[in-house]
Amino acid sequence: MANEEKIGEVTHYFGKISVAVLKIKKGIKLGESLHFAGKHTDFSQEIKSLQIEHQDVTEAEAGSDVAIKVKDRVRPGDTVFRLAE
Repeated sequence: MANEEKIGEVTHYFGKISVAVLKIKKGIKLGESLHFAGKHTDFSQEIKSLQIEHQDVTEAEAGSDVAIKVKDRVRPGDTVFRLAE
């Protein structure tokens, strides 16, 4: 997709609660739109839930491991992009 910036990668996925854990290389915040892409993954969604160490946060700095509620299944190794506004 056009106007995307690679920000990280999926490290874990918890299917029962639909939560992805991401290792991010660039900061992110609530309300931004992300694109998840991989061999079997391709969808975009807005960040509506963001946690670090089980604590709700409104933004996360580069280098953080964050948990995000996702609308579809992701897989470890999937790439995460920020969509330009």
